[in-house]
Amino acid sequence: MQKILLLPILALFSFSSFNQPYSDSSTTPFTEVSSPNLLKLTRHNFVDSVKRLYDHIGLASYDLDYNVFEQGIIGYHSLRNEGKVGKRNLITIIDFTKPSTEKRFYTIDLDEKKLKFHSLVAHGRTTGENLAKTFSNKPHSNASSLGFYVTGESYVGSKGYSLRLDGQEKQYNGNLRSRAVVIHSADYVSEDWIRRNGRIGRSQGCPALPVEINKSVINTIKNKTVIFAYYNEATYLKSSVYLDFERMIKGLESVLPQTAASI
Repeated sequence: MQKILLLPILALFSFSSFNQPYSDSSTTPFTEVSSPNLLKLTRHNFVDSVKRLYDHIGLASYDLDYNVFEQGIIGYHSLRNEGKVGKRNLITIIDFTKPSTEKRFYTIDLDEKKLKFHSLVAHGRTTGENLAKTFSNKPHSNASSLGFYVTGESYVGSKGYSLRLDGQEKQYNGNLRSRAVVIHSADYVSEDWIRRNGRIGRSQGCPALPVEINKSVINTIKNKTVIFAYYNEATYLKSSVYLDFERMIKGLESVLPQTAASI
């Protein structure tokens, strides 16, 4: 019977180029299984591979917490399993546990295995001052929304070059498009604003970006890439279907027989 490698994350990035041993010498990166068309995923090997990717990119040096990254990857695969993600393997993470004075917007290219953007980003007026504390999905709330979004189309509107967003979790962010929560540029998202005010400015719920990178970011992430707006809010973290590991694994395993032949 033909032996194949057990690859923890498929159709997204290949870990065959990771030749250096993982820091925990008790783990093995890949396991051979005796099956012609079956790859079995477990929490252990999934986490092992995500940790390798995290270390390879050097995300700790950019102060992105590993657990936030892992949750983002679980959600990414959950959305891809549902056919909601386009061809580009990108994930953007906004870590709202960080103050607005810190760079908390991360765009990660999972094919190139590198950080594309690391930037300041605004939160909504009613979400908090320098620290984000309160989130909402309600119309006219002027608050940021938690959870997983998928990017839509770019357009030029009242705030210049902008990007529409579609919330994927009805309870937490399903009103993004109707609320006109979009990515756009703002002069109040800058180091100069921080020096003068002790924080960046706040939006009406939009993840506003610095003027100088706004267009580049939008052109990179538009048209069905994933955004994960993270906050350590217990109710959300427990209830999000996109953070359900077992559900995500079942979705991946459904495509494994098709993928195995190409490995």
